[in-house]
This record gives sequence, structure tokens and C-alpha cells, in this order.
Amino acid sequence: MNFDNFETQGAYRNSNYTNSNVSQFVNAVYGWMFLALLLTAGISYATATNEALLAFAINNMLFIGILQIALVLIIGFAFNKLSSMNATILFFVYAGLNGLLLSPIFIAYTSGSIFTTFIVCAAMFGVTSLIGLVTKKNLDGVGRFAIMALVGIIIASIINFFVKSSSMDMILTYAGVLVFVALTAYDNQKIKRIGATVDPSSPFANKYAIYGALALYLDFINLFLHLLRIMGRRK
Repeated sequence: MNFDNFETQGAYRNSNYTNSNVSQFVNAVYGWMFLALLLTAGISYATATNEALLAFAINNMLFIGILQIALVLIIGFAFNKLSSMNATILFFVYAGLNGLLLSPIFIAYTSGSIFTTFIVCAAMFGVTSLIGLVTKKNLDGVGRFAIMALVGIIIASIINFFVKSSSMDMILTYAGVLVFVALTAYDNQKIKRIGATVDPSSPFANKYAIYGALALYLDFINLFLHLLRIMGRRK
């Protein structure tokens, strides 16, 4: 997710709005993200415990995945044209579809290991988010490196899909954890920067909160999935 087209130069040194406004914006971002995670978890569990829904999710994974990619592209590239309501709807549709895609993890992994992984993920995400919000160090370089590393991981994962190397798979999994930890800190700093420049009474404020929530939602989900591959106990 790219916020660069919105940021104003020197936002940290000369914020237009108070710390209270920044906190209000950050809280809105995390509120939307939390609701999306609840929706994903609820739909995922409900699907896993319903044979008909689970069969639908498994049989239509490719279509659901393509639809999710389309939604992210729409939110990203048509952001300026979307109303706040439409952006919110698309975000929650995406989160709901993700619940369908993630439902098989309840079949593949034990409930205890899923819960433990979630707690570890939440702790890592929380600490890294705090670092991104409070550090005075500019994390743009970290973010750019993490994005390039993510592209490399995706390419290597596609190659490994055919090679089927278990060692390479584990290396890519650990690398993915590091990448999404870095992206979490980077995205949080970007969100703080937006909160320091956006007018909280502006109609655009909620749209940018949704945009930030989607970025953090993707960071959290991907971090969780990579940790689950490391910590999860298969049934």
C-alpha cells in the first residue's frame, strides 16, 4: 500500500494537526482493522464447521483469490474515485472472502496451535507497530527493502512450487516473517504521518483510515500465516 502521494514534506517536524488528531486517526485505522479481523475469523470458523460452506470454499479457492486481488487493485488504483462508503464496503467484502480462503486451516491445524500462533502473532504485531509509531528514525528505506524482498519471496515461492524443496520452503517462510515484521513497522509510520497531515473533519479522513486498515490487515494476516507454518501442529 502506497501513501506517498498523500504525505506532505516534513510532516513529522511540522505537523498540521495535534497529537490528539493523530491518535484519533490511528485509533480509527486500528478500529477498522480489528473489525475486519473479527469478520475474517468469524467467517473462517463458521465455514470450517459447515460442510457445505467448506466444500464451496475449497472448490472455489482460485475464483475467490482472483476476486480478492481485483478488490485490492480497485481500492488501490481507484481510491480517489471511491466514496468512503464504497471503500469501506470493499474492504469488508475482502475480509469476508479471506475468511472463506482461510477456513481450511481449522481442518489442517489443531485449534490449540492456531490459538497459540495467533497470540504470538498479535504480540509481535503489537510490538512492531509500537516501534513504527514511536521511532523517530525514517523507515522509508526499510519499507522499500521489505517490498523488494517480498517480490523476491513471491518469485522464489512460485519456482519452489515446481521444485518442491522443503528446505527452501522453510527458508522462505522465515524470510516472510521478517519481511512482514518490517512492513508492519513501515506501514505504521506511514499511517502516523498521514494522521499528522489529514484534516480529521475531512470526508477523506475515513477513506485514508480504511486504506491504512487494509495495509495493516494484510500485514497481520500474512504474518500470522507464515508463523502458522512454523508453529502450527497439523492434525
